[in-house]
Amino acid sequence: MNPVLLKLITAWRLGPVNIGRALYYRLGVRFGVNPVRTLVAQPPAGPFFVAGEVASSASKLLFTPKPFGLDTNFSSESGIPLWHQSVITGQEAPCLPWWQLPDFIDGLGDIKGIWEASRFDWVLGFAKQSLAGDGQALSQLNAWLADWSEKNPPYMGANWKCGQEASIRVMHLAMAAHLLGQVTEPQEGLLELVRVHLQRIAPTIQYAIAQDNNHGTSEAAALFIGGSWLMCANSSGDGEARHWMNLGRKWLENRARRLIETDGCFSQYSLNYHRVMLDSYSMAELWRKELALPDFSAELVRRLQAATAWLGNMVSPDGGDTPNLGANDGARLLPLAETDYRDVRPSVQLASVLFAGKRAYQDSGPWDEPLQLLRVPLPATSVDYRRSCRYDLGGFAVLREAVSHENQAMLLFRYPRFRFRPGQSDLLHVDFWLDGLNVLRDAGSYSYNCDEPWQSYFPGSQAHNTVQFDGRDAMPRLSRFLFGAWPKGRGVSALGEKDGFQTMAAGYRDWKGAYHQRGLALSGSALRVTDDIKGFEKSAVLRWRLAPGEWHWKDDWLVGCGVRIHVEADQPLKRCELVEGWESRYYSQKTPLPVLEIEMEQAGRLTTELRY
Repeated sequence: MNPVLLKLITAWRLGPVNIGRALYYRLGVRFGVNPVRTLVAQPPAGPFFVAGEVASSASKLLFTPKPFGLDTNFSSESGIPLWHQSVITGQEAPCLPWWQLPDFIDGLGDIKGIWEASRFDWVLGFAKQSLAGDGQALSQLNAWLADWSEKNPPYMGANWKCGQEASIRVMHLAMAAHLLGQVTEPQEGLLELVRVHLQRIAPTIQYAIAQDNNHGTSEAAALFIGGSWLMCANSSGDGEARHWMNLGRKWLENRARRLIETDGCFSQYSLNYHRVMLDSYSMAELWRKELALPDFSAELVRRLQAATAWLGNMVSPDGGDTPNLGANDGARLLPLAETDYRDVRPSVQLASVLFAGKRAYQDSGPWDEPLQLLRVPLPATSVDYRRSCRYDLGGFAVLREAVSHENQAMLLFRYPRFRFRPGQSDLLHVDFWLDGLNVLRDAGSYSYNCDEPWQSYFPGSQAHNTVQFDGRDAMPRLSRFLFGAWPKGRGVSALGEKDGFQTMAAGYRDWKGAYHQRGLALSGSALRVTDDIKGFEKSAVLRWRLAPGEWHWKDDWLVGCGVRIHVEADQPLKRCELVEGWESRYYSQKTPLPVLEIEMEQAGRLTTELRY
């Protein structure tokens, strides 16, 4: 396909209105037409929170800020983060007006390494520490915020570059005030800190909306939360704050209708970004209740109920980990529970209570901690979201089977249903879980700005459990975050049953004529995958990305991690071997894992059987 025509078709699928919004934003900022260029404000001064009496002369952090969920810390001799230093590379970003900074700064590496410390996760940490009885926690919190305000004067530097990053800070400040009971009588410094953030967010929200992703939901939530807070704090009325509140509510409603499908799928086809979206709406709903504001629409609530059920059904059988599905920048918007970053149960439990009025988990556990801290009553009734289900509007299927009284098997199937732009070339990917072990797994994202081969590897076909044709991706890459020639699903079947197996099938034909049809059959003792392939030029490689561990050949079976794998083909195989691959379970970190590769040079059928 002609490259120009390919880009035009992709632009049309992104939407002419969205393209116009993005161009209007970029041109407006470049030429100074957008009012965001003229913003001027003084750094807000503390105190930001009422510290109360100091109960001890020394204070030890009861929490540890964890960049990207890793067991590492922000580096600083004083204990206060270095706000312009990357936690990934150690390099510092220049302090210029944010609109003068390029999207990718030479020598800095991934800008998310700068942004991580300024997402204000630690604001919630200090609030929790104060509630645990530390009399100095809020004094420390005020000191950190004062240092941040001084070192990040309004609209200067990398930490003001992204409206979503500013929005995350607003949400965390508001939730900390909610935790501490300081919403109705906030400090003037805190309100001013919120105001300078909303002044940055509001003029550019059209760009966030144009992206059809969680940028729009985050920024809408921040405008609604921050605007209503400023309005309620000003007894004489605040027209600007009211405008922000109404603008936020408008886009929260709009984004729920547009980006969340009726079956619960979200536009980004990403498990972690689904959580980011869900947490944003949960915080907006918590805030609405806190200030006794009018209800959101019934349609918004229905979409959020479906989105909660979708995420609740992605939790692994042991109830902890989740598939490494889709793009993932390490975001965790409401880190109140003492759980691993990858555990989504606290978010599912909170959203289920808020939008469905039922617990997702009847038994008590760390997933209840956010509700307890936020003073949200736990309902007596519960609902179990775990079930075999096809989410056809987004292109997902979950199959679940009992292996024994204690053990469960779960399969996640990804197939093309692209109403929105795909973030990874993961067509027909299969994730398989045996109880708590992710036996067949996805690679993750690693980094959005890194050197080759990693920039191409992690989003590409070779990083997923699927067939790669002729050493290329199933979709051509048009830019860092954009694939073209989105294929349509073919031969998609409903969930069925045959000979004691649950079944499902789907396929596609890609932009160069290669065809792949995959059939699945899952029982309590086996998984069978059939791959019919044709239309390629030189070769096709089937990959099974395996859990790290001891794997060895026994006759024609690959044995390890409690399973046996056997692959048959109706055509001669060029090779069948274990090679080294890579995965990223946490952003900016990569580790090796074994990958079974099976290569064919002729059209035919591959049958993989996995027994357990």
